[in-house]
Amino acid sequence: MQVHLTLKSANAKTGPIPVSTTEKASCPPNCAMKSACYAASGPLALHWAAVSAGARGTDWAAFTATIAGLPADQVWRHNQAGDLPVTPAGTIDAVKLGQLVHANQGKRGFTYSHHRDAASIDWIRHANNWGFTVNLSANDLADADTLADHKAGPVVVVLPSTQTTNTRTPAGRAVVVCPATQRDDVTCATCQLCQRQRDVIVGFPAHGTRRRVIDIKLAA
Repeated sequence: MQVHLTLKSANAKTGPIPVSTTEKASCPPNCAMKSACYAASGPLALHWAAVSAGARGTDWAAFTATIAGLPADQVWRHNQAGDLPVTPAGTIDAVKLGQLVHANQGKRGFTYSHHRDAASIDWIRHANNWGFTVNLSANDLADADTLADHKAGPVVVVLPSTQTTNTRTPAGRAVVVCPATQRDDVTCATCQLCQRQRDVIVGFPAHGTRRRVIDIKLAA
């Protein structure tokens, strides 16, 4: 599993924290947002392709060793593109995930995952219980309720590009729009909402070159 780690991201939304990118093979093939993935276009797409081809980054062992060496209490984001490590069968690799959870001890890592088979959901639950925050990524508000019902970890959801105020799911769960998408003075480094274990769902309005594709998909 090829992974690239930028120790100090230049991304205006994440802020200057460590940010990783994992090869495309980590993503579930049945991801409903695959055609609308924001990482599939622009400069990030070129970087992601290079990591996936093995031209950038390191193997999993070297990556987790670097994570283990981060300063205590360091906030970091796993996967600006890509997902958690997988087995040949396409489910989350429990051994590699365990290695990441262990490396994250004393740090405050967080990530997002579109994996949703039963075994993967169980391992996501374990990761959250063991201190590594894995947000389950929902495709719409109804899907957010479905994922929240698993009680495996915090949930995030994609929203229409026009949704800039807080809202609720069909079941009445609170959805808070990501502050970093609304304010220039907020980043992942300063907000850290996605790093926390929480009941509130974080919503991300569609953005970038795939915005119209996502808006159409959500309106269907």
